Amino acid sequence: MGAAGAGTVAAGDAGDAGDAGVPTLRPLTARSVVLSTLLGHHPAELPARALVRAGELFGTADGTVRVALTRMVAAGDLEQRDGAYRLSARLLARQARQDDSRSPQLRDWAGQWEIALVTGERRRPAAERAALRQAMGTLRLAELREGSWLRPANLERPRPPAAAEQCAWLIGTPEGDPAQLVASLWDLETWSRHARWLLSALDAADELAGRFTVAAAILRHLLADPVLPGPLLPADWPGEALRRSYGGFDEEFRAAILGHAD
Repeated sequence: MGAAGAGTVAAGDAGDAGDAGVPTLRPLTARSVVLSTLLGHHPAELPARALVRAGELFGTADGTVRVALTRMVAAGDLEQRDGAYRLSARLLARQARQDDSRSPQLRDWAGQWEIALVTGERRRPAAERAALRQAMGTLRLAELREGSWLRPANLERPRPPAAAEQCAWLIGTPEGDPAQLVASLWDLETWSRHARWLLSALDAADELAGRFTVAAAILRHLLADPVLPGPLLPADWPGEALRRSYGGFDEEFRAAILGHAD
């Protein structure tokens, strides 16, 4: 979250769909409290005592938080120095993606699309292919067919090295109906349905821990928002409503956490 971000800890970038076709609400753990608190601070570093107090806000015992800290350092999630814990480089990159998902950098859109064509060898190493796929997800591009990625050119963001080095980049305009192309690339109906479910769930949760858990799913879901131009979205698209709702919880969480974590 902005200054003390809740819901920033799950392994996946997208809101997962549960058995009922709605996003999964993952259980609150010591790890999630620690990472959410750090991911929401800029710079993402806090002393152990502050993280222990943050855990207390959710009823997590001192010893449980300290065990979680030790395990997260061993797993490479955190770095520890002079009694303080900070996010690893990998999670700092995630923090940047989450910040962007809350406030994407838009530019005027005149109907153009950005197109990335993979130019590397067909039999690229698996690690290179995985890095490229992750980079394209970060850029919110969709794959039309193997090796061809595109989206409306309405976003300002740097290209990760994996994307810049493995692709040729073009600007073009579809000859057909761009709305039909959008429908073939993104499942807007499912994303919208999940977003509305999350809005209702956050409104219905009356305790901080429950709202924290829903907010975690909201942030994961925002990471999967294609952030399309208005003319290509349904009239009732809930993307901005979801961001506003998350922002309201962010303020609530900061107010609660600052008295415990500073």
